[in-house]
Amino acid sequence: MTTDWGHAPTRDRLRPGQSPDTAFFWKGCDEHRLLIQRCAACGVLRHPPGPSCPACHSFDTNHLESTGRGTVYSYAVHHYPPVQGFAGPAVIGLVELDEGVRIVSNIVGRDPADLRVGDRVEVFFLDQEEGWSLPQFTVVDRPDAG
Repeated sequence: MTTDWGHAPTRDRLRPGQSPDTAFFWKGCDEHRLLIQRCAACGVLRHPPGPSCPACHSFDTNHLESTGRGTVYSYAVHHYPPVQGFAGPAVIGLVELDEGVRIVSNIVGRDPADLRVGDRVEVFFLDQEEGWSLPQFTVVDRPDAG
């Protein structure tokens, strides 16, 4: 069986849960902007978004727009059980953004046998037919091995 690692589903995916703390993030995704929560009191960035700062415990937050560039920190290939909306295995990556926070997302466009920790990736937004959008990452560069 040949798997099209360049394909990401655009329909029938389960929509991620939202809360008052994450609403700004998902609204940003719908606008094709990757927003990272920032503590308004001490400036610490955090992802996933939460109600209070883990550093100073302030409840005052704002956000910044990420460049969307980062590095593959880790990844796994999910084969079973099947995931709604996916025709085959999915590459689930932990991406360390250049801003210093990590985000879990799909990495598409590359066979996992050729994916490496340390690969440089960039975000793109995959619009779902149901009217919402997800951040996804694709490899844009590989640091020299030597």
